[in-house]
Amino acid sequence: MRPFAVTSRLDPFSVPTLAQLFDHALERFGDRLAIVYEGRSWSYREMADKSERLAQALTRAGIGPGGRVALMMSNRPEYLVADQAIIRCGGVKVPLNDMLSTAEIDFILQDSGVTVAIADRGLLPAALASSATTLHTIIAVGLEGDRPASTLDWDELLRLAPDVSGSAAEAPAPDDLGLILYTGGTTGRPKGVMHTQRGLAMNLLSHVIEMGLADDDRILLMSPLPHSAGFLAQAGLLRGATIRLERRFDPDRALDLIGDGTVTFTFMVPTMIYRLLERTPGRDLRASALRTILYGAAPITLERLKQGLQLLGPVFMQLYGQSEAPNFLTRLRREDHSPDPALAHRLTSCGQPVLMADVAVLDEDDEPLPAGQVGEIAARSPYVMAGYHGMSDKTAETLRNGWLHTGDIGYIDADRYVYLLDRKNDVIITGGMNVYSSEVEQFLQTCAGVTRVAVVGIPDPDWGEAVVAFVVATDDQGAQFSADDLMDTCRSGLTAYKRPKSIQRVSTLPLTPYGKVDKKRLRIEFST
Repeated sequence: MRPFAVTSRLDPFSVPTLAQLFDHALERFGDRLAIVYEGRSWSYREMADKSERLAQALTRAGIGPGGRVALMMSNRPEYLVADQAIIRCGGVKVPLNDMLSTAEIDFILQDSGVTVAIADRGLLPAALASSATTLHTIIAVGLEGDRPASTLDWDELLRLAPDVSGSAAEAPAPDDLGLILYTGGTTGRPKGVMHTQRGLAMNLLSHVIEMGLADDDRILLMSPLPHSAGFLAQAGLLRGATIRLERRFDPDRALDLIGDGTVTFTFMVPTMIYRLLERTPGRDLRASALRTILYGAAPITLERLKQGLQLLGPVFMQLYGQSEAPNFLTRLRREDHSPDPALAHRLTSCGQPVLMADVAVLDEDDEPLPAGQVGEIAARSPYVMAGYHGMSDKTAETLRNGWLHTGDIGYIDADRYVYLLDRKNDVIITGGMNVYSSEVEQFLQTCAGVTRVAVVGIPDPDWGEAVVAFVVATDDQGAQFSADDLMDTCRSGLTAYKRPKSIQRVSTLPLTPYGKVDKKRLRIEFST
């Protein structure tokens, strides 16, 4: 038995929670390798010990079921340890990535009601500068030398943790929150997507099933843990796999690890795949043990996908999901990536509904449409979100009549393959990251010299889509208007992936017959 025992509020496994799933997994795999990072490694036993020690510190800081903890770290092993400690306490994880602006971080910390933040050097200043009144404890990770007096030191907390044999922590109930995941908001503010313990546990089981994980898998993760990679890491740990974590994406490093047989499974957004393929010719991959490249989060070009199949073989698998139903609503299997010309059309789909999801195409009255007809993609699953934090109207709009309305437009064919055609709310997906055009428009509208602006996504061979802004300058700016100056302003006020790749000055913005900006026409004009 684990020394830091959990007092359960339910019969074992009547309804799974994260704590129940991982309590068994971390014990079961013992001395098996759990994490490899920059020449260092941790066994499952060592990871369990560190997470238990941190859980004690979090408990002393008041974290129990429902308590909110912000994870503010780049990719590093401490992120995964802290993740397990929050699960151990029954707390609510609020993950933030290092691409967010200071203003966005401050809003999320305030809105979520975070009381504890665990931050590394890169995000510690944002935690210290936050105006969130609920935040009372900041744990600093990986600092060398002096650290702010108002923070606690990660290593010291773990070193000084007492022997807690026989003590107990209250376990969460299945309907307690386990995660608030913030995503871009059409109103210009991030939306906090809430997931329950029950939903997260079911979602992880779905990951294990759909990823086809084996207990000897060695998973390479080079994309940010606060996004899809974090769910994949959890699924890998649940299965007993080894997580090879990298601080950031490096295509040459990825190819080295693939080529020497170190990696059996990896996840990449299409932009990462493109970078990998550019360096693949001339590489000897005969020693490769790679079984799966899981991809998703953005459209992939058919030409590049065919190139990948030719160079790397039948290793590709696609996922489709969203923050409201993480990662797996549909899956395009390895065998669906077929060179058979008769089946080539399936490469433009995102696959069939997974075992734990029902997917339909609905009309404007929320009635299911027959195969081949275009409408809004909707889904039902045990891991659909509980709602948006503090946004009841938006929740009611998205969760209607038992369906999650994804905002994606598409159709389903007679074989139940799902095809995405467009985003209903003008979401731009660039490099695997969601950008809402309204967020960028609202920022640009506040900039000097801008009277009107429209932002659209333009197909891009590297990024999937590029953010492009069309700006009408104010009359008094005239010839003095500078797109370069406006781009500089964007660098200081917008998260990197939200910044326009191009700013086009126009005299007017085209309108639809209903008086709205005609973004479809803007896309066509830019592309011709």
